Amino acid sequence: MRTNSVTPAAVSQSTPQVIALSGCWTARGMGEHENDLLLRDADKQQPLTLDASGIQGLDTAGAWVLHKLLARPRGEGAELSLRGLPAEFTGLLDGVRQHAVAQANKEVPEVPRVPTVLESTGRSAASAFEQLLAMLTFIGESAHALADWLLHPARIRWRVVLFNLRSAGFNALPIVGLLSFLLGVVVAYQGADQLRQYGANIFVADLVGLSMLREFAPLITAIIVAGRSGSAYAAQIGTMSVTEEIDAMRTIGIEPQELLVLPKILALVIALPLLTVFADGLGIFGGMIMAKVQLGVGFGEFLDRLVKAVSITSYLVGLGKAPVFAVIIVLVGCFQGFRTHGGADSVGRQTTRSVVQSIFLVIVADALFSVAFSLLDL
Repeated sequence: MRTNSVTPAAVSQSTPQVIALSGCWTARGMGEHENDLLLRDADKQQPLTLDASGIQGLDTAGAWVLHKLLARPRGEGAELSLRGLPAEFTGLLDGVRQHAVAQANKEVPEVPRVPTVLESTGRSAASAFEQLLAMLTFIGESAHALADWLLHPARIRWRVVLFNLRSAGFNALPIVGLLSFLLGVVVAYQGADQLRQYGANIFVADLVGLSMLREFAPLITAIIVAGRSGSAYAAQIGTMSVTEEIDAMRTIGIEPQELLVLPKILALVIALPLLTVFADGLGIFGGMIMAKVQLGVGFGEFLDRLVKAVSITSYLVGLGKAPVFAVIIVLVGCFQGFRTHGGADSVGRQTTRSVVQSIFLVIVADALFSVAFSLLDL
């Protein structure tokens, strides 16, 4: 600026063809009268010259108003020119003019196109592969932490293990017992009509015993725990990740896997087989009641046939699946929790993914167990 004066900006028409500009064409000098400084519509009908020699000060606000004056559309032959602008202000006006032209010529951003089915499939496959690699990395880190645990047993946090054992095991007894009981009732009820037709009522013990001990009890228990505890693991660790508590743990030298993952694995590896045994008992009890009601098979007869029908191998086959299911549930839940970034929306999204993936992998593992046991004739 040439001066610090705040003489108000003004426009005066000294002759019909010349309009004189004077004062400080600045934000302070123009004040709230920017629109009053624009030329009237009547001035659009004749060629005019703007005499800017009287301008005492100019900033970007004033340069923008001058640019609008010069750029206003006018009638045919009604040219508008600028003269007398002090040299120190010419560069500022040229810069504003170039910026305005650049903005006017700026391309409108293209609307994102909808990806094709093949492209969406490829992106989903790439994302799944990336997540698989991240999951394998997480498993390796957890295995390394477990090795440190075994080498230094004093570092095991038994209070954390007992807390997770109570929350994931003892507190889950009511829902696991109720659903297992109802599942035993349903299995016996569905088989009752068919068995009655052939006079094979007593074989309801075979149906309920084998189905509950080998398949339904460990599977329904794992699904319940995945929805109940697996989601809690993902939400807990996800919230800690969002609030940067995990970063703080690493800063003070605490390995997150050692504090957040391994106690959960140890607790659930202990709790899930015990819950499976509990589910076995309640499921068979529900089948016994339905066999008594629908088929007239007494409790004594049912238990006598159950002992003959179900071998210890069948019982151990179902029980042996539980620790594997427990490891899957904890690893998936904790893995999705560690992948949480952003805010509450990310916590909910990763929690949902943990439940869906846990249940999916548990069912896949159960199917693989069935194929393996069939090949081994167990």
